[in-house]
Formats: sequence, C-alpha cells, structure tokens
Amino acid sequence: MKKLLAMMLVLTMAVSMAACGSKSEDPASAPSESGEEASGEEAEGETEAAAPAGDGEYVVGICQLVQHDALDAATKGFMDALKEELGDQVSFDEQNASGDPATCSTIVNQFVSDEVDLILANATPALQAAQAGTGTIPILGTSVTEYGVALNISDFDGTVGGNISGTSDLAPLDQQAQMVKELFPDAKNVGLVYCSAEANSQYQVDTVQGFLEELGYTCKQYSFADSNDLSSVTQTAVDENDVLYIPTDNTAANNTEVIRNICEPAKMPVVVGEEGICAGCGVATLSISYYDLGVATGKMAAKILTGESDISTMPIEYAPQFTKKYNAEICDSLGITIPEGYEAIE
Repeated sequence: MKKLLAMMLVLTMAVSMAACGSKSEDPASAPSESGEEASGEEAEGETEAAAPAGDGEYVVGICQLVQHDALDAATKGFMDALKEELGDQVSFDEQNASGDPATCSTIVNQFVSDEVDLILANATPALQAAQAGTGTIPILGTSVTEYGVALNISDFDGTVGGNISGTSDLAPLDQQAQMVKELFPDAKNVGLVYCSAEANSQYQVDTVQGFLEELGYTCKQYSFADSNDLSSVTQTAVDENDVLYIPTDNTAANNTEVIRNICEPAKMPVVVGEEGICAGCGVATLSISYYDLGVATGKMAAKILTGESDISTMPIEYAPQFTKKYNAEICDSLGITIPEGYEAIE
C-alpha cells in the first residue's frame, strides 16, 4: 500500500513539472492581450495590419463650397503642389458642399472627428465653418477675398493668428473700376450685382462702387439671396443700367448661364471679378490664376505639416500677378472692340 502511494506521488510531481516547463518554453507562443494565441508568420502579419501610419503620413481634409471653374482650379493647384512637396506622404479627403454653407459645417465636423492633420477651406463659407469647427487643427483658406471681413476681424493687419492662414483671391478693385471706364467711357449707370449671402461680395461691390463714383458713374447695388432670385434681380439690373459689374461671387460663378441668357440678348455688357465668371457670361475681367493661388496654398500647407512654419505667424498671401482678359465670343456678339493689352480667354 505504501509502495502504491509513493508511485502515485512521483507521477503527480512529474506531470506538474511538465506543465510548468511547457509555459516557459517559448515566449512567442504565449497568449496575446486578447487572450488568443499568435505565433510565427500569423502573429507578424496581424501586428503589421494593426500598426499605425508612420510619422511622415499626413491626411488633409478639403472642404470646397461648390463646384465651379475657379474653386476647382484652386483645389487642383493645392493638391498638385502638396503632392510635389510631400509625395506619397500626403493623402486627401476631398469633399464638396454643393453650395450649402450648412454642409460645410457637417464636412468640417467630420474632419475634426477623423483628426485630419490640416483642413483646406476653399471659399469664404468653408473658411467660416472651419473656424467654428476647430481651434486646434491648422486651417488654410483659399479663394477667400478679404479675411478680415470673412472672419469678422476689425483692423485686420494681414495675419489671422491662431490656427488660420491662407491665400486671397482679391484683385485690385480700383483697376477693375478703371477697366469699366476704359471699355465703356460713355456709359452713365453701372449696376452692381452680387449675392447678399456672401460677405466678401458685399465688400467688393462697396469698394468698387466708391471707385466707379470717383470716375463719374452712377451706381446701384442689386443683391440676390440665392440662385432662386438671381434671374429676376439680374433682369431688373439690366433694365436700369448701361453696364453691369459682378464681383468674385460663388453663386454667380455657379449660375453664369442664367446671367448670360438675360444679358446677351439685351446687349448688356458685364465686367466681372474673375476669369471663370467672365468665361460664362462676362465681356472682360482683371483676374488671377486660381490654379496658381492653389499652388501657393499647397506650399504653405507643406511648411505647416513638416513643422517648417508656424501657422499662427503666417500672413495671408496674395496672387503675384493679374491679367486683363476678355471673352471673345460674347464681345463679338455684343459688337464690343477690346483694346490692346487684353488676353482672350481660351
């Protein structure tokens, strides 16, 4: 009986020692934190799939107010420049708000939730939504005319500060007024047509009106709330004036066919603030290259993402040059002869 008990005790101790040995044989065979075993190539593969992006990877959210030539060109220039600077290190989440400022807010809030590294706000309502959406993620505006007006900054000195900077599409408004005088010296009444929902459009027409009045014109402003009343407002302006002026205005840019269908049959010339509107319904413009503006913004973004520049100290940048351009088709239709020094829009 004693021999039997001794044999059982030896057997129990042997099993216990074997179990302890199996737990310490190979750390690679130990259970993972989730409680599942992982070993060999399978464990290595799971680790790679779960690994975060490297330090050089950046995600940029793009919120563009609406699709039209000028804003599209700015976005393309921005992306091309940033890809040239950072290559595969940067990726984009490009979103279009279809002209709805409320949608801009929704897009920005999603960018904030996704923790993107930088936001491009293309057009004033997109910039305003981005400002309201985050005070920490760097924001670059583009296709924004006047940042002091857009962001309600009194005595704006050229640098926004905080997490916002960008580029302005403001062309010399005094020279645009002078263009009206150059092309239509005998006109007396100029109608200023713009969207009242766009603060920068109001700023432009107010400024241009002052310059036009100094040149001897009588001016009247005609504002439309959105595309729904654009047609009726434009028709009234046509009936009461000799020339129309339309500033850099996103709603107008997205509805140039409506404007042209009213103005061209009435032989009403329209001088405009940028090339995209001119191509659709205008006779002439003093305009910038929105693609080049986007490129400048992209170079700013690269400096911010790589830590080369602090966005809080970066002043707003402006287009380096302006070009007099004309719409040959509409000028021919209206019988307008354009003087030398203008470039035909292709």
